[in-house]
Amino acid sequence: MPALPFATLFFVASLTPSLVPRDTAVQAILSGISLAAGYGVGLVLVSVWYRLQLPTLRPDLRQRVKGVIGAACLMAAAATLWQASDWQNGLRLLLAMPPVETARPFSIAGGAVAVFLVLLWLVRLAKWLVARLANKFARILPGPQALLVSILLTAIIFWNIGNGVIVRGALNTADRIYAGLDGRFEDASPRPQDPRKTGAAGSLVEWDSLGRMGRAMVAASPDQAQIAALTGAEALEPLRVYVGLNSAPDPEARARLALQELLRMDAFSRNTLVIATPTGTGWVDPAGQQALEYLLGGDVATVSVQYSYLASWIALLTNPEYGVETARAVFSVVYDHWRDLPSDARPALYLNGLSLGSLNSDQSHDLHQVVGDPFHGALWVGPPFSSPTWLEVTRNRNPGSPAWLPSYRDGSAVRFMNQTGLTSDIAAPWGRFRILYLQHASDAVVFFDPRATWRRPRWMAGPRGPDVSPGFHWLPIVTVLQLGVDIMTAIKPPDGFGHSYDFTSYARAWAMLLELPDWTDARIDALAASHAAQQ
Repeated sequence: MPALPFATLFFVASLTPSLVPRDTAVQAILSGISLAAGYGVGLVLVSVWYRLQLPTLRPDLRQRVKGVIGAACLMAAAATLWQASDWQNGLRLLLAMPPVETARPFSIAGGAVAVFLVLLWLVRLAKWLVARLANKFARILPGPQALLVSILLTAIIFWNIGNGVIVRGALNTADRIYAGLDGRFEDASPRPQDPRKTGAAGSLVEWDSLGRMGRAMVAASPDQAQIAALTGAEALEPLRVYVGLNSAPDPEARARLALQELLRMDAFSRNTLVIATPTGTGWVDPAGQQALEYLLGGDVATVSVQYSYLASWIALLTNPEYGVETARAVFSVVYDHWRDLPSDARPALYLNGLSLGSLNSDQSHDLHQVVGDPFHGALWVGPPFSSPTWLEVTRNRNPGSPAWLPSYRDGSAVRFMNQTGLTSDIAAPWGRFRILYLQHASDAVVFFDPRATWRRPRWMAGPRGPDVSPGFHWLPIVTVLQLGVDIMTAIKPPDGFGHSYDFTSYARAWAMLLELPDWTDARIDALAASHAAQQ
């Protein structure tokens, strides 16, 4: 019973809002895990209390206290469940999402209890196995040694079952699902007829080898006519090169194929060249691609090479090195060719990436490789919390600037902006080399912090970002569980919130990075409205 208050506290905290809203099933799982975690913490503390032989209540008084504590915990849980929908609806209102149904408290309570009971059963199974093994080992070992060996052996058994059977089975299932999706042909992505397109007749890359995301990227609008119609100015046909996992046998071969395809298209004659590192699924956000092509009147070439077809968070957990290896191979071959061109007869070279693509793009090169002839800059969107450059800059931001929108030195090399168009303090014009981060304060991919297990993240201190709920409070262990769930459901909020970035934000970011003064906020808003009307 003394563990019940901790279980209730963790359960109640799990119902409070975090960075993005949660649906009923996700909330029930989170609350069940939190309930179990709090119960475990309470049991540990109670065990320590008894082992230290600290004072305890008399048996008759203990029963009365248990009854009072049980009733208080039940009322607290019920009141919080009743309030949970209002908390979620407040966050949904902040993120322009519809309200949730009123039946959520009952569904959440039932699901949480079920998850808690499953976890409790697993713990008791582990205790039973330890006891059985300890009894057997006690025949040949002293008691403490037998217990230690039993605990270690039980841990190994559970680890092998969890990692070798459950996790591997889940990953194999995910692999089959995502592989099937990657091979799917969509009616919305027909094979192009224009020979300047990857996969068309005369292309060095087979259309079938691109994968679903690659075919979508190549076939996506806009074309030359659409750009001219929306901007009211002459335009060029934007060039897009995509090389899929099945286009060549290894990262180096895919990178070389991408370069050959760029040369076939005469892409280095364009004024701007972008190396766009895709997400784990191979996806290149069409909002960012389209925004750039409209702003530049089609005078841009974009190259992207697939390294995975799994969701970014799965790819990051299973084989993160492969994405870095591909990003480095692509950057190396493109940059080396670009560097060998006359400086007055080559395009401006930029890097771009969203989510895991941002992380891999950040790691695609090193200072010694480019210091003699640096590329022009990078737009990194929704960078994962482990991104090395983002971490370094955020930690060393100017005093007084918030962690969710830092200012860094004089702003000539690194800047930050969010969906409102707000940028960090800028005291100087852009330098020769520039990095722009586009991030939302409600993006858990950016602001997940493992240290939230034991300390409050700095970005939770005031003032908070415009899209972060004031009802998001820090509690040890629970907050890191909430943020972990937010990462896995990070694409659910509408564009402009969480890990979903919209056309307008991309357009403002590209206009700032490329210094396009003719594209004012008003003109970008008009372009975005026209673009939305066509979708």
